[in-house]
Amino acid sequence: MPDIDTVTAAYVQPLLEAASAHGIDNLTLASAAGLPEDGLSPPPATLPAAAYVRLLGAGAMLAGDAHFGLHVGERVRMGTYSAYGLVLLSCASVGQALEQAARYEVLVHDLGRSSLRRDGQRFHYRWISHYPHASRHLVDSVFAGLRVCGDWLAGRPLPHAELALAHDGGGQSLLRHASHRDEYVRVLGSLPRFGSEANTSTMDAQALDWPVPDADTSQYRLLRRHAEQLLARRGGMTGACAAIEAQVRHAIAAGLRQGPARLTGVADDLALTPRTLQRKLSDAGTSFQALLDQVRYRQARDYLRQPGLSLADIACLLGYREQSAFNHAFRAWAGTNPGAWRLQERLDARE
Repeated sequence: MPDIDTVTAAYVQPLLEAASAHGIDNLTLASAAGLPEDGLSPPPATLPAAAYVRLLGAGAMLAGDAHFGLHVGERVRMGTYSAYGLVLLSCASVGQALEQAARYEVLVHDLGRSSLRRDGQRFHYRWISHYPHASRHLVDSVFAGLRVCGDWLAGRPLPHAELALAHDGGGQSLLRHASHRDEYVRVLGSLPRFGSEANTSTMDAQALDWPVPDADTSQYRLLRRHAEQLLARRGGMTGACAAIEAQVRHAIAAGLRQGPARLTGVADDLALTPRTLQRKLSDAGTSFQALLDQVRYRQARDYLRQPGLSLADIACLLGYREQSAFNHAFRAWAGTNPGAWRLQERLDARE
């Protein structure tokens, strides 16, 4: 995974729509999640995954919606998977589409990973969250989105699934109400077994052989080739792309010792014009700001492990004029403030 897990703007959109349905605007939602007030206006091309997790929690709180995650997942469409949605639409069968969805999941988010297994007449799907301490709305949104898109791809409801989710379903105070349980059944098709060891869905494997109605299978190879190129670019760039990233990271790290790192200064260090550097980074699938954030986040963690450095010292070493700006950035990267992160590191080291 990259130094900072991310979520694409297309994947964030269902969350914003679910919040909007409750009258919550982007500014209010961003502020409640600890993002800059303009952090969602417009939504950036990518958002730190930890920030997305906080947005889910903030949306649920502001909306007073005990099923906010389910309602986010209900709004998932093929466009949500913009990087590979067309691949799914070109698959001949539901099973093939699910295989491709699991393979290319990384292109839209770093929230977790899917795995598939066919065991005789049963099909097993499992989702492993990268944020196991996030609110239950994260897992709910993933399984709701899977159900909605699975039904849509098949052109009919998928078979009844046996669902097991690791979270507590909101606790017994909510689960004792039939209306709370019924909403899970309405969206997911069945009531999950809460408090399980893993997040899984098991169903009749025959559904994997169902055809995808109106699939343009003639485009499958071309679209999959493009998705593979995106995957290679994201996961293991080589040659010139990897080289320019490494050079920029090195220049940023060196420059931070003298003050804020800027695109113009790094371009000058590399004997490039700012426009040429921006183009090369775009070709590599990244940006100057993304690399700056990655370098700062990595260095911040290293500095926080050094007890002799105050938070003000660290902010200065990372090129921030104000400690508050560093605190804000670190929370967006890690989902917590630097002081709390440092304390947790010390506690973990004692165990």
